[in-house]
Formats: sequence, C-alpha cells, structure tokens
Amino acid sequence: MIRWLLWILGGAVLGGIVHLATVLVLPRTATQDAYARLAAISPVNAFVPLPDPGAQNAPLPFMDPAFASAVCRYDLSAGSLKFSAPVSPAYTSVSFYTRNGVAYYAINDRAAGRRVIELDLMTTAQRAELPDDEEITAADRLIVESPTTTGLIVLRTFAPEPGLMQLAKNSLNSAKCEKQQ
Repeated sequence: MIRWLLWILGGAVLGGIVHLATVLVLPRTATQDAYARLAAISPVNAFVPLPDPGAQNAPLPFMDPAFASAVCRYDLSAGSLKFSAPVSPAYTSVSFYTRNGVAYYAINDRAAGRRVIELDLMTTAQRAELPDDEEITAADRLIVESPTTTGLIVLRTFAPEPGLMQLAKNSLNSAKCEKQQ
C-alpha cells in the first residue's frame, strides 16, 4: 500500500515539474508571436492601423470589435522615441509591450488629463545619458523606460456605437511614434 502511494506521489511531482517547465519554456519557443505577426504589416517606428477583428483573422489575440486599434513596432537601438496620440471623445488607451509580449506600462486618457497623450520612450541607458535639467520637471515631460530595445506600442480608441467607429479610427491617424531629434 505504501509503495503505491509513493509511486503516485512521485508521478504527481514529476507531472508537476514537466507541466511547470512546459508553461515556462513554451512562450519563448513560439515563432508566431504578436511581434512576428505584426512585422509583416507594420514598419518600425510608425503607427499602422490594425484591421477590424473577425472570428478567424484577428491580428492580435482578444481584440474587442468596439475598439479601433493601431500598433507601432519600435526599435530604440538608434535613439529614443517621441510618442504622441490625440485623445478620442470616448476613451483612449496606450499599452507598451516588450518584444516577448510582457506589458510594462499603460496609460489612458483619464490618467493623462490632457487632450494629447505625449511621452518619451527610451531605455534605461538612454535615460541615464539625459542631462539633469532643473527647469524641466516630471510634470512637463513623461518618460517611459523600456526594459528592451524592441517592442510594441498598442493604441486603442473606443467607439461607443458602431456608427462612431470611423471617428475612433480617425483619431488614430494622428498618432506619432518617431525617433526623437
């Protein structure tokens, strides 16, 4: 009886180890992640509107059809980026992801408190190179530090009614994700 319990306990522990290892390794071995799928339709450091999601053709997982979305694949190896996006009448959100899909920063129109969301995106090393200017305060300049040199910025605007979807898409056209001068 005890021998059977030890075999069952050993099998459960081994199964748990295999399960945990699989869950941790599988995302790193996937070749068609969001960044790779968007590489075909979006240039680097420029916003591209995403097509409306369908049942079989959503470019990103879990896309809501009530939101118009645009994406910017960024590369900070040549320098920091200046991001700006106008706020739509209903709701606007901006999410920042690493190359591997880890979300590290998000802001919406209510948190920004302005009609335009503006920020600087840079790596920690690029931030350390900035001069300490006492005249520029944190309220004047929002700086987001990216943990990686490449990643995604996803901009979403809400259309409360289907007839307002074109207005939500139009607000995406003015978004900028450009190398800083």
